[in-house]
Amino acid sequence: MTNIKIVTDSSCIIDSERMKSIDIHTISLSIMIDGVIYANQNELDSQEFMSMMEKSPSLPKTSQPPIGEFIDLYDELGKDGSEIISIHLTEKLSGTVNTARQAAQMSKSNVTVVDSDYIDQALGFQVYEAAQMAQKGATVEQILAHIEDVKDKTELYIGVATLENLVKGGRIGKMVGAVSGFLNMKVLCELNNGELEVVAKGRGNKTFTKWVKTLEEKLTTYSVNCLGISEADGKDIAEELKASLSKMIPSIDIPIIHTTPLVATHAGKGAFAVMFYTN
Repeated sequence: MTNIKIVTDSSCIIDSERMKSIDIHTISLSIMIDGVIYANQNELDSQEFMSMMEKSPSLPKTSQPPIGEFIDLYDELGKDGSEIISIHLTEKLSGTVNTARQAAQMSKSNVTVVDSDYIDQALGFQVYEAAQMAQKGATVEQILAHIEDVKDKTELYIGVATLENLVKGGRIGKMVGAVSGFLNMKVLCELNNGELEVVAKGRGNKTFTKWVKTLEEKLTTYSVNCLGISEADGKDIAEELKASLSKMIPSIDIPIIHTTPLVATHAGKGAFAVMFYTN
């Protein structure tokens, strides 16, 4: 039986308890802040990064991994005849998945590259499920089919406390008309097919708390498999969300995880995200 190995990138977040049960390989995107390049985001403490970003005169810059790093990793993992499934953040936010595709064509190993259409814990949902199936002896075809099913049943919502970072980073896209240029507006978006779409907006945090009621109503109609909350110095509202959602789905443990520097760079200080997938 051919062994299957799972690769992802450093924008992927998986709860530490779940990580104990799987084996994955992560390639790191780099980030530059104040003229210093951090090739591996593990070199940056998430909380320290938020302080550095706040003090920095310019927005940090993120870069996808060099194609050579992908090729080297794929070649090494496939030395023993293993096949590789490489799952990455949406190409709408980074060129990482396209670099992975090019590397897969150049590698000596058999590599299948997947655009998750997501990021953060929502990307982690697909990676975790793929790794679990690989350990149980599933085929590449079975794993890919299941990843697509998880993707189809995933929803990701992000609350942005300030639009400044999204504007500076050029990631605002279709949101421009919806927010009318007010940088101090609170905006709630859904990541849909890799694009941020505004679902609620307003001047204060009531914009977020009001939306939670809508989410609660939606969750009553679902059988939720996994739900996670990520935050970028938005811990207070993340805790409120967890308390509220835990009452709705008490059978599911809801982790709150400080997001990666990559995501925080674009989402900005005070951002949070809720993501889940259903059965």
